[in-house]
Amino acid sequence: MLLRSVFIIAITAATTVDAFTFVPQHNVKQTTWILLNNEGLGAGGMADTRNPDPVENEDARKSISAAPSFEEYMKMRQGSEQGSATTTAVTTPSSPSAAATPMSQQSSSSSGGGADAIATLDASQAATINKISLEIIDLAPKPDFTWTAADADGITINGCATTIDARDAAGPANVAWLAGACVSTKLSSMTIYNGPLTDVPHILSTCILDDNNQLKFKLDFRPRCYGAYELKKADGTYPGPDELGRKSFEYSSARNEFDNKFGNDDMKTFLSNTISSFTDAVTYDDSASATEEELLTHGPLYMSYTMPNTDNNVQAIAAAREKAIDFWLDWMKDGNNSHRPGAPINSQHVYDTKFKLNAYGALLKEYSNMYGSEDGQKLAVGESGPLDEAYVGGGS
Repeated sequence: MLLRSVFIIAITAATTVDAFTFVPQHNVKQTTWILLNNEGLGAGGMADTRNPDPVENEDARKSISAAPSFEEYMKMRQGSEQGSATTTAVTTPSSPSAAATPMSQQSSSSSGGGADAIATLDASQAATINKISLEIIDLAPKPDFTWTAADADGITINGCATTIDARDAAGPANVAWLAGACVSTKLSSMTIYNGPLTDVPHILSTCILDDNNQLKFKLDFRPRCYGAYELKKADGTYPGPDELGRKSFEYSSARNEFDNKFGNDDMKTFLSNTISSFTDAVTYDDSASATEEELLTHGPLYMSYTMPNTDNNVQAIAAAREKAIDFWLDWMKDGNNSHRPGAPINSQHVYDTKFKLNAYGALLKEYSNMYGSEDGQKLAVGESGPLDEAYVGGGS
């Protein structure tokens, strides 16, 4: 398995799909030229391009953060030692029906709340990943990016044993990255990035157990096209042509398309039922407290609630995370969500590259605040995965 020597692409030039800036730029670099002219195409029809140079700009939307190389990534994983890759087998349930049964409905030795909260959510997450592997048969482990209890002396975050189940499905399956992370007694998180062959939303599903024994749950279906969501006003409206010019119509169209395809009545009912299933829950992460990177990556369906660590709340969170994956799997199987070959795929790739960098930046700040700069970076890198995967996914 060929290891990528560079961990994150930095495409610095804006293009006709420069989603994070309002004014098109004209300093188009060679990497973008290759993308738009269909040269140097690799697996999945995408150009294998990299530009590792970071870009600093007073406007965060135009900045590209620096990120660790693969070698640095491996050192962060295993301290000063350059560890060897660990092969991880796909855990397959004894029968498809067992995987199809929601973990929240299966019997468990854990009661759910209290000290068992993260263990219960991790078991639910593992069952969900197995369910995905049955539906998407090309989904395969990425051993070089998987953290297991058998790695050297074990990988720890904040003194707690930590594991990451890393997978992808290159080619038509189009899952560029899937990571199920667990910091024992502290965090259970799943990140899914889709490849550019589809416009199906990325997913972020995280539950944190904080030092006050409160559960902090976040769920987001992240749009694949820029809709200026961070510019939403307090009254729920967005800037119009008087503020953004003709671009406002483009952003409005992107928002309408997302709402029609993914934020429909079924989704709204799911979100409403999820919120009502929580006990004593309050919103904890809103636009007033979010970082610039978080605002740029949050979707319109984003939810974040903090609540007491009770059995009911743990089970409600597990059920919500499982149902979110059901939505995602249905969208992935829907041919209407596939891009046409050519320019739409290349445009999606360019947007996704910038989006992933912002998502990594947001995660880095959050985890560094929680676990300190060193452990925070280690976990953010591990969960975000190899963002230099320039095409559909895989190929490492």
